[in-house]
Amino acid sequence: MIVVTGATGALNGATVEHLLKRMPAEQIGVSVRDVAKAQHFADRGVRVRQGSYEDPAALEHSFEGAEQVLLVSSNDPHADAVALHRVGIEAAVAAGAGRILYTSHQGAGADSPFHPARDHAATEQLLADSGVAWTALRNGFYAHSLTWLLGPWQQTGTIVAPADGPVSWTDRADAAEAAAVILAGERGFDGPVTLTAGQAVTFDDVAAMASAAIGREVTRVTLDDEAWIADKVAAGTPEAMARMTLTTFQAARQGRFAGVDPLLAELLGREPRSVAEQLADAHAA
Repeated sequence: MIVVTGATGALNGATVEHLLKRMPAEQIGVSVRDVAKAQHFADRGVRVRQGSYEDPAALEHSFEGAEQVLLVSSNDPHADAVALHRVGIEAAVAAGAGRILYTSHQGAGADSPFHPARDHAATEQLLADSGVAWTALRNGFYAHSLTWLLGPWQQTGTIVAPADGPVSWTDRADAAEAAAVILAGERGFDGPVTLTAGQAVTFDDVAAMASAAIGREVTRVTLDDEAWIADKVAAGTPEAMARMTLTTFQAARQGRFAGVDPLLAELLGREPRSVAEQLADAHAA
C-alpha cells in the first residue's frame, strides 16, 4: 500500500488522483487531518484515516501496512517544520514503511537565505538518518507563486520587484503527477531527485513573456531591497512577511533555484509546462 499525507491539499491531492489512474484504489491510503474532506477518495475505494504531525499515534495508525509513505512538507510559516517532519518520519518507520518520500524543494541547503530551504535540508538529513530507504522530491519553485511575486502586472504593465536571478519555475501539477509516477513505478529513486521545468528564467525574461501574452509591453522595474520592503509594508503587507518573501529573491540571486533537470520531462513523457504557457493561460482566464 502507498499512503499519502496532505491528500486534501492541492499538491498531494493531485498526486492521489494520478495514482488512481495507475493502480487499484485499495492499494492507496491517505492520511488527513479531516477525514470528511477526503470523502471523495473514500467513495472511490481509497483507505482514509485521520492523521497529523501533531498526533504521532494517529499518524502511525494511518500509516499501517504502508510499503511507501509520501510525507508532505509543512506549509505553516509559524510552526517548527523540522520537528513536525521528524514526527512523520518516525511514525513511518514505526509503521514499518519500506520507503519514505518527502516533498522537498530545489535549492535545499542549510546555508540558504530562504528559510524553507534550510528546513528541507534538515528534514533530508533526518531521512538519511532514519535507516529506511528514502526519496526527497526536490520540486522546482512552484510557478503559481509568480501570481503574488509579480504583482498586478496585467493592470500596471510593470513588474516591480527586487533584483533576482534565474529560477526554474515549475508547474505544481506537473510535480504532483511526477510524484505519482515515482510512487507507482518500479524504478527506485534514492536520496534527493530534482524535478524542474526545462528552463530557468529571470524576471526580465518573464516580463518579455508577459508582454507576448498580453500583446503590449510589460516593463521590469528593479527596486532596492529596502525600498521594496517599504512599498510592501505601505500596501498592507506585514513587514515580517515581506522580509520572508525577500529571501526568495536573495536566494535566486545566489543561483539557488537556477538548476534544471530533464528528469521531470522523462517521468511525464512530455515537456513540463513553461512559464510562458502559464502566463498566457492566466491572461486568458
